[in-house]
Amino acid sequence: MIKAGLTGNIGMGKSTVAELFRKLGVYVINTDHIVDELFNQPDIVDEIKKLFGEDALTDGKVNKNYIAKIVFENPQMRIYLENILHPKVFERIDEIIKNIPTHGEPSIVLIEAPLIFERGYQNRFDVIITVYTPEETALERLEKKGMSKEEAKKRLKSQFPIEMKKSKSDYIIDNSGTVEETKVQVEKIFQELITLERKYAGN
Repeated sequence: MIKAGLTGNIGMGKSTVAELFRKLGVYVINTDHIVDELFNQPDIVDEIKKLFGEDALTDGKVNKNYIAKIVFENPQMRIYLENILHPKVFERIDEIIKNIPTHGEPSIVLIEAPLIFERGYQNRFDVIITVYTPEETALERLEKKGMSKEEAKKRLKSQFPIEMKKSKSDYIIDNSGTVEETKVQVEKIFQELITLERKYAGN
């Protein structure tokens, strides 16, 4: 089984690319969805309340918008939050992977995760794929989704520069054009990953 980490900066199209891989038969794990699940666990809710105070909860549930505003203003608080969530996220990823039926076919798992490089998680994956667009394109997309330009810039600034991520990746996908152009790149990488998985299986 090949474990591929899919990363890139906010607004650059990780979810679009993940969906294209999914349509090719790749098993996709979205870490944001895992975090959403964790936010419903009482032990995690308690830890978040201790870290951020009562205002972090609305009707007993984690107020993600409130937390997002704090962590993008305060890098130290973001690290504290990540230290609570990330070990649990990787536990859940391992659990999901363990239960994926392979039926002897070439098996590729794509883990969509934004902070692979920021937290030094590269070694948890067999290959890293980075999706990129020019920053201006990312800002335009985020604004279309309702985020203010100032907020979008703040979030982009909190992540490592995309050029650095590209330089440290096994594959890069330019998502600044049409979906069809992105799809061609995804299909090429998919074929290469199948070849790689077969090589692993043969050893």
